[in-house]
Amino acid sequence: MPVIQKKVAVSKFSLRLMPSVRRVAENFSQKEGVSLNQFINIAVAEKLAHLQHEEWLARRPKATHALIAKALDILDRPSSKVREHSDKVPHEYVSFRRKYAGKRTARGRES
Repeated sequence: MPVIQKKVAVSKFSLRLMPSVRRVAENFSQKEGVSLNQFINIAVAEKLAHLQHEEWLARRPKATHALIAKALDILDRPSSKVREHSDKVPHEYVSFRRKYAGKRTARGRES
């Protein structure tokens, strides 16, 4: 069965860079072993991913005490899987949540 390949249209775009920026970009692209064009494409893609992540963070629901409590309850559920020795928590370990749970409750009542 023949494989159908889609052609990706690559558009040309004139980009004016300051000479100092171009020199630095050329140096780094050579160190990376890629063309200047590929280096700039990757840099732009990384910046766009960062901006999209910031937008996602701004849009997502904010953590409430109820959501945090629900998540911690899920994490506290026992598992049917047997823990590996390296996954076991030492008996003397006390989680931050449990260590300060009484203090937070007491503070909340005082307020």
